[in-house]
Amino acid sequence: MSAGGHPLEPNPEEMRALGDGALDLLVRFVEGLPTASSADLDGALELGRELRATPPPEEPVPFERALATVERAAAKAIETAGPGYLAYIPGGGLFTSAIGEFLAQGLNRYTGISSVAPGLAAIEAGVIDWLCDLFDLPEGSGGILTTGGSLANFSAVVCARSTLSEDFVNGNVYASEQAHHSIAKAVRLAGFPPDALRLIQCDDALRMDADALERAIAADRDEGRRPCLVVGSAGTTNTGAIDPLPRLAEIAEREGLWLHADAAYGGFFQLTERGGERLVGIERADSITLDPHKSMFLPYGTGCLLVRDAERLRRAHSLGATYLQDLEVDEDLPSFADQSPELTRENRGLRIWLPLQLHGIGAFRRALDEKLDLAEIAYERLRDVPELEVPWRPQLSNVAFRLRDGGEEDNRRLLERINASRRIFLSSTVLDGRYTLRISVLSHRTHGDRIEEAVEIIRTEARRAS
Repeated sequence: MSAGGHPLEPNPEEMRALGDGALDLLVRFVEGLPTASSADLDGALELGRELRATPPPEEPVPFERALATVERAAAKAIETAGPGYLAYIPGGGLFTSAIGEFLAQGLNRYTGISSVAPGLAAIEAGVIDWLCDLFDLPEGSGGILTTGGSLANFSAVVCARSTLSEDFVNGNVYASEQAHHSIAKAVRLAGFPPDALRLIQCDDALRMDADALERAIAADRDEGRRPCLVVGSAGTTNTGAIDPLPRLAEIAEREGLWLHADAAYGGFFQLTERGGERLVGIERADSITLDPHKSMFLPYGTGCLLVRDAERLRRAHSLGATYLQDLEVDEDLPSFADQSPELTRENRGLRIWLPLQLHGIGAFRRALDEKLDLAEIAYERLRDVPELEVPWRPQLSNVAFRLRDGGEEDNRRLLERINASRRIFLSSTVLDGRYTLRISVLSHRTHGDRIEEAVEIIRTEARRAS
């Protein structure tokens, strides 16, 4: 780098060379995704050991060499950015969001306290306002952008815990057996004892059984415990099931409980007509978790928590400190440090705001409608495969299936053979006590041609398995 008196400050020509080199790598990467292997882990562990054992140099190395190491490391991976990634819950990694993040990190403005950079804080607050409007939350609502759904769920549990003041050791939290594991983790990290979480059984569609919830709440009250929080899933990881949100809202209101909707996966389907119909009742929640890095296709590390009463969020997280006394409080803009576990945080607003500006909301709506269509196509095609059982019609964009006559090892081998195609990559779970495979259609790069190819690979391997 620069040989002048400030070696940590590249000159303008060097900055352009660095940017050009990085941009060329990313353009090559994105252009190659349609034909890239869905997974290339050959030699990945050996490479990992080599890279971990290599200490940083005392003197600088050329950027080209460092960039080649990055490209080499990134190549040995499951291709989570490609059209064949149908495992877990895909995150597409929109390029325009990456540009927003590049700007945010390069400008390096602190937005934890709004008065430090009011304009950028306002951009982030505007994104939150739009999200609150999307879910018909009332005036006075608000929220924070987080690193993901896990931290958003944690802050939601902290908000609900505050309804019990400081005495919460006999409080209870209710979620379905299909709830994301981050709920259990959040309950533990929030300080509740191990027996505080009640997992409620599900109905045949894998949605929380509201009658069972009512019975559990009544039983806990009879034992002198203090129910405080109901978590409804708005799109489970396993199958995309949506809990009966209107009924849960009625129960929560009647019992005086905080209702949290974990919509990390499914929330942005609210943009579509079908999704809005399926998510009816979510607008009655006290808090909602969203993951823009899922159903808004943004890069990993972008989550969100919305809260019906932003003041409750602030009270649950705000503490003062004398070393912050010089920073003014802007009454017109929220200070995100007062609404979050984080004091120092990057400016997260641009990674969402810029794609919305450059693509428009309609592009996201159409992409999400396409994912709903593709899941239906996959479901109908797989139902026609005699060797397969496809028990649940997708409520969103996940399709679960398994061999009709196969046990765990048979289905495990089926998954291995499907993934060995290196055209698609699926994942598994356990449903009804049985090993089950999943297709999750959520990448903005996944279109009809790849789903048709996926169905044909699955059909071929299912026949071979039988």
